[in-house]
Parts: sequence; structure tokens; C-alpha cells
Amino acid sequence: ASKRKRTPLLLSIFHLIPVSTAKNGVSSKSRKRIMPDPVTEPPVTDPVYEALLYCNIPSVAERSMEGHAPHHFKLVSVHVFIRHGDRYPLYVIPKTKRPEIDCTLVANRKPYHPKLEAFVSHMSKGSGASFESPLNSLPLYPNHPLCEMGELTQTGVVQHLQNGQLLRDIYLKKHKLLPNDWSADQLYLETTGKSRTLQSGLALLYGFLPDFDWKKIYFRHQPSALFCSGTCYCPVRNQYLEKEQRRQYLLRLKNSQLEKTYGEMAKIVDVPTKQLRAANPIDSMLCHLCHNVSFPCTRNGCVDMEHFKVIKTHQIEDERERREKKLYLGYSLLGAHPILNQTIGRMQRATEGRKEELFALYSAHDVTLSPVLSALGLSEARFPRFAARLIFELWQDREKPNEHSVRILYNGVDVTFHTSFCQDHHKRSPKPMCPLENLVRFVKRDMFVALGGSSTNYYDACHREGF
Repeated sequence: ASKRKRTPLLLSIFHLIPVSTAKNGVSSKSRKRIMPDPVTEPPVTDPVYEALLYCNIPSVAERSMEGHAPHHFKLVSVHVFIRHGDRYPLYVIPKTKRPEIDCTLVANRKPYHPKLEAFVSHMSKGSGASFESPLNSLPLYPNHPLCEMGELTQTGVVQHLQNGQLLRDIYLKKHKLLPNDWSADQLYLETTGKSRTLQSGLALLYGFLPDFDWKKIYFRHQPSALFCSGTCYCPVRNQYLEKEQRRQYLLRLKNSQLEKTYGEMAKIVDVPTKQLRAANPIDSMLCHLCHNVSFPCTRNGCVDMEHFKVIKTHQIEDERERREKKLYLGYSLLGAHPILNQTIGRMQRATEGRKEELFALYSAHDVTLSPVLSALGLSEARFPRFAARLIFELWQDREKPNEHSVRILYNGVDVTFHTSFCQDHHKRSPKPMCPLENLVRFVKRDMFVALGGSSTNYYDACHREGF
């Protein structure tokens, strides 16, 4: 019966996916994923197409631009920010049956990865792994027959095994970033205290490292989703966030179709509209969509694709307005400053020839990556999908060893020259990459200039009066 019930959703999805024509056997979709292309992008954003990109269902290995550089450049260090992989919802639609998704890892079930079985057996031997508290109390891989709320799914593990494999082929096999006898201090690993971020980080590392030696794997715990460590207190950042949330609220009030849709869905599940909205139904509906499970029904009717499209379309409009109104940008500049500052510190130490922390991995959330993308000026970048990756590469010019450059890649696409600190660079310079000093100047000074006011450092910008 469950098989029969599952078909309607799939059929309705496939009528809506724009088919991209292949050029020379290569799908043009790989470019569409991140930066809208005026020629190929559908004129009206298709909410189901966007949602499926967000699901990031593992399929053929994607083409990526990581590690591309002229031959006289040497890769010095790599800094990887990931969003955890596909997860079970964090919210339940009231009075409906939870979607039945199995969070045990089964090697011959889709989505499949050749390293999945070895990953499970390796993780089950790692119970004595020493991580910074409280990470040492978290399970190292998902293992519930009915997923727990927020738990990583098999899809989420496979997404990051794939990410790791991809980065391994480029950074280790091609560029020899880590020596064969690499040591623990050449990795810097940090994660929030959620099992889904720790497990995503472990899956990526398992795909990435040539030998996953538990003695060399040490994850630090980051209590803040902004990865701001000891510098999280920032009143002005919170003021920007409050204004941004107010903007979101007002936009929602204006959308009568959205209100009507929430009303219809609330009737179906027989709760007040307010309660349904508080249960954030889009989170659960995305899970149904990503896992091809039909939307819930009650004796009053079914939640359906039309409801989903209205809510998802509103989300897309909200993102569009968010970019225009710039309140989120203010929040992002202050929110992303600590982690960007830490990253340039690590890069600067690498330029001095230090050999530790050559590969940094931050396993994080959409609310971590989104402010970083916004702060960098990547306003056209799509909202971080499951298992999104944002990578900073540091390169040295062998012909001029004192010159270092950076590349920035989002889901495999080179977005260096879309950033606010490097978008004018290639108009003035023939160099194929962005000078490291551009990024340093941006983090140390221009991020504060962009906020207006006279602050020239993080503390003053966070405590500015009269904002």
C-alpha cells in the first residue's frame, strides 16, 4: 500500500522539473545551481525546481572547479565550511503521522556509496574517540529505524561521503595538500554540538582522508551556530537581526495567498492556523519531497503540492526582499566576522610556512553558511542546500613565492570574482586569482566600512550607539 501511495507526489514533481539540455554530453545544470544565468534560468522561479536543488539528492558525481589553478601555483591550505547533510525534520505537522524514514545505514539501499559499509564499520570502532566535550557523548553515525527529529539520514551521509571523495581526488591525489605521514595538527576540525553536524563532518573526512586514523581525528566543539567562539556578544548584530525578523513578519502579513494556504492546511489537520504556522510545516514538507513520501492526509483532506508551492514561493520572495533591504547584510557582516577573521589568521600563518592546520573543516548549519555568503557579497548565491560546501583555497605563486592568492568556491562553482572584495580585481589585473591581501583588508577593515558609521574594529561596530 505504501508503494501505491507514494506515486502521486513523484509524478507531480516530474511534470515540473525543467529539463536541462546537455551540451557535449555535459549537463548545463551544474552552472545553474548557484548563480542564476540570465539565459537558462526560468523567468519565474519554479518553487519545486528550487526545492529539489535544496534536497541535493545524490546522483552522478558533479563537475567542480575546486583546485583549478595555473600550473605555477602551489596549493597551501584549504578551508571548508559545510552544512550538514539531509536530515529528518525539526518540526512535526500537528496531528499527522510523521514521515516514515529509516535512519539506519544499509549498504545496498539507495542512495548508495561504495564507502558506506566501510564507513559504518569504521565508525562503530570509534566509540572511544576523544572529542572535545560534549561531542564525546554523541553517536558517530545515524542508527534509528524511525529517524529521530533532526537526525542525519542515509542520504545525508552519502552526500558527505561524496563531498569527501571529490575533495580527496583534487586536494590529496592531485595537489598533495597533506603529506603521506600527515599528523593530527595538520587538520583543524570544528563542529556544533548536534549529532547531524558531527556525523556529516566524519562522513566527509572518511571520504577525504587516505587513512582514517582515530588517533589523529579531534573535533573541537563550537557552541555558537555563528562559530564566533569567545566573541559572540554583539548587541548591534542582534538589533539587525530583530529588524530583519520584523521585515519577514511584515512581508508575510502582506501575502494573502499564504494566509489562505495556512488556513486550509490548518483545517485539514484540525488545529488553529497560528499553531500550524508555529510548527513550520515547510520543514516537514521538504522532507516528504526530498524522500518522495506523499504529503500527509487526514479525514478532512490532504496537504498537497499546491500548498507546498505557495509556501515555497513565499520563501523565495522573502529571500529576494532580504537581499534588497540589506538588514540581513548588516547582521551577516557582524555575524560572519569572527569566523572569517579566524580563517584569515590561519591563512596568514600558512603563508609564513607553518605546516599545521593545512585543512580546516567547519561542520555547520544553513544559519552559519548563509551569513558568510551574504557578508562576502555573494548576494546571488542560493540558500545553502543540504550538504552545501563553501571553500576557501590559499595559493602561492611559485614564480613569486611572497605572493599569495585566494579562491572561493560554492558547491564547486568558482565565485571569487562575485565577492565584494574581488569583483573589480580582474578588471584591473590579469591575475587569475584574488590577492590574499584583498580578503585580509576586507575582514580587517572594509567589513566595518560597509556597515556605515565610523567603526574600524569588531568591538566598536558591535557596540555602536544610536543604531
